[in-house]
Amino acid sequence: MKTKRHYLSKSKVIGRIPLACSDELAAVKFLETQRWGNDPACVLCGSTNVYKMKDASTGKRNKRFLWRCHDCKNQYTVRKGTVYEESRLDLRHWCYAFWRASTSKKGVAALEVQRHCQISLKSALFLLNRIRFAMAPDPDIAPKLTGTVECDETYVGGKPRYKGDNKRGRGTKKIPVFAAVERQGRIRRRVITNVTCKTLEKAIHETVDSKARIITDDYAAYIGIGSEYAGGHESIRHSTREYVRGDIHTNTAESSFAIVKRGLMGIYQSVSKEYLHRYLWQFDFIWNNRHMNDGERTVAAIQSAEGKRLMFQQSRET
Repeated sequence: MKTKRHYLSKSKVIGRIPLACSDELAAVKFLETQRWGNDPACVLCGSTNVYKMKDASTGKRNKRFLWRCHDCKNQYTVRKGTVYEESRLDLRHWCYAFWRASTSKKGVAALEVQRHCQISLKSALFLLNRIRFAMAPDPDIAPKLTGTVECDETYVGGKPRYKGDNKRGRGTKKIPVFAAVERQGRIRRRVITNVTCKTLEKAIHETVDSKARIITDDYAAYIGIGSEYAGGHESIRHSTREYVRGDIHTNTAESSFAIVKRGLMGIYQSVSKEYLHRYLWQFDFIWNNRHMNDGERTVAAIQSAEGKRLMFQQSRET
């Protein structure tokens, strides 16, 4: 059950994150504050009539950092109902991974998390995969893009099978990715099966509001998509080396692709099609929260982990 959000001041967040990344008790307190603020509540029934369980011999907090609810009599921890539920990794490692994943514009490698936290590579991958899942937008809540929206597509992944002038991925094993981005606003990127008219039209319909104004390049698959959008559809003629005409361009979308490609080539180096959509969730989260400072963005990522649980079987499907 989700509770009221609570944000520390900017200075407090920046001050507490380093300690939370190195001390387990500090990490627990930090995560509890982000989840419950000053009003801890039962994650099962929502009651605020709860208390911290303490060791009878020492009077200190229980080694598992348990809470107990007076009303439903259940025990729980801050892990319950989050992506780190049932994880045996220390919460200080989760705090560090949340911090690095939220503050690195082009991403952070699992090998780097492995070295810094002194954990196995498998554990580092486990951390980052679930953090990316936490960063994923909720399709039932996230509003569609509005205003002037640039739409474009690109290819990421392996080298072309055949050389030539074709730039739409013919004869390649590259993965097509679609992006819709508001001017000075939010972005939505997704992996698509191909760049046909039907696929692109569906992607635009699912991410862009009907009141928006659509801007694309002059790729033939975009012809005729603007009839249902109140702002119309305008295109820039890349085929004739035209890149800006007044306020008509797709430079914002192309810049977003540049960040993704630099991250995939420079940080991650190799990403399979099976998991690419999760990396796009992370890049989108950083873009959409770019106006926050690093501490605020880390807290936003931690709070987005509540109410989400990624099981092993789901991890290969979601």
